[in-house]
Amino acid sequence: MISSTVLFYGNYVLCLCLGLLCVVFVSYWNTEWRGGFAWDASFLQFNWHPVLMVTGLVVLYGNAAILYRIPFTWSQRKQRWKLVHAALLLSSLFLSILGLCAVFDFHTGYHIPNLYSLHSWVGICTVVLFTAQWVLGLVGFLSPCSPLGFRKLLKPVHAWMGMAIFILSLASCLSGINEKLLLALNSTAAYSSHPAEALFANFLGVLIVAFGLVVLGILSNQRWKRLEPGQESSRVIVTRDMMTDMQCFYSIIV
Repeated sequence: MISSTVLFYGNYVLCLCLGLLCVVFVSYWNTEWRGGFAWDASFLQFNWHPVLMVTGLVVLYGNAAILYRIPFTWSQRKQRWKLVHAALLLSSLFLSILGLCAVFDFHTGYHIPNLYSLHSWVGICTVVLFTAQWVLGLVGFLSPCSPLGFRKLLKPVHAWMGMAIFILSLASCLSGINEKLLLALNSTAAYSSHPAEALFANFLGVLIVAFGLVVLGILSNQRWKRLEPGQESSRVIVTRDMMTDMQCFYSIIV
């Protein structure tokens, strides 16, 4: 029977592969069919928007969310992994804001209204919530002045909000892909004729959904949740056993 640790690492490798494919696909789409990239308020600048949003708001965010689920981190001090978690999320937030700058700058250059579509509403709400979540997490979990009672109160809210933001990120990217295809192909009729670009971008959407499902599956599995001090008696974590599981996993994939 495959152990819980081996099963986790199987899902984790799948998550990494799907995330990498998402970045490769969105980059190739905007290079092959949309003309590449620039930062000059042109259509080429807009192409940064989907790349930065998928990379930051979905892939980096998803990997930051499951960081505490990695069994390797359980036997180590949590503080260092809090810093890694915060750094990954800050990188994700930076790329997301840069992606918004790309599209707003493009709209300004071509006198296109901002925030008129459902995609833009969901997207801007996602980034605003993400910013508030990161600042609150910094104050609540990394500040030495934060009271223990406040941390305990904040923790379940922080975890729930983190999953909610990730789901909103998925919805934003999927609706954005669909909106971009309809605008780029000029009509529903052109979209429905199954051009290569539409098929490729649709498959990108499927990859994003698959990545999101794997991340949410990891987050929802209580066996892969890091225990807090005082809870270790309910699950003994032994480094030697984890190494045995990893050797078993390595033998399976090799």
